[in-house]
Amino acid sequence: MQLAVGGYMLLYLGVISRENMQIEGFWYYLFLGTFEAATIHYAVAKIFGPLLFGRGWCGYACWTAMALDFLPYKRPQKPRREKLGVLRYVMFALSLALVSGLFLMKVAHLEQIMFWLFLAGNALYYLAGIALAFAFKDNRAFCKYLCPVAVFLKPMSYFSLLRVHCDESKCVHCGKCLRACPMDVEVNREARKRKNGTECILCYECTKVCPTKALH
Repeated sequence: MQLAVGGYMLLYLGVISRENMQIEGFWYYLFLGTFEAATIHYAVAKIFGPLLFGRGWCGYACWTAMALDFLPYKRPQKPRREKLGVLRYVMFALSLALVSGLFLMKVAHLEQIMFWLFLAGNALYYLAGIALAFAFKDNRAFCKYLCPVAVFLKPMSYFSLLRVHCDESKCVHCGKCLRACPMDVEVNREARKRKNGTECILCYECTKVCPTKALH
């Protein structure tokens, strides 16, 4: 599913149709007041959709994670660096500042520039994602520390209807689910306020390893 959806978004909409599907493209079409593919995509998958399916986009459709998941560190091998998460907000602000600056300066051929920004942005994301994965021995390090889209996804996914539930009366606290989770979510608690709860990508790796079927 990730290859199908991610490939469609990246190759057909992005490269062939020349629509910037990165966050810069969302700002671009938003400022234009044009309801294009990027605007629809962000509204459905990353702004309002997470109220229903949380960060399912990250687990099943993201074209950046599509490549990073082929790397060898599906289970994090180093502790999460919580403070580095601030970088995603820096990236979010920079993307908004970049597109705002282009509009304020009334740069010519802006549509063509956005296409090249899409190609360059993807190359940068892949390089940064691969570097972070090997540095932290964690395929999802990019998602945890650098991805600006998480700024949209995290607050909405807190209220998600679809999420991993834990029957705490069945939990034996073996820790297998915590070690299997690629996003370091405290899945052995039922509360929405569990640690890193808004990071869950609904991969359900935790449910596969739970010996008492406490997770569902």
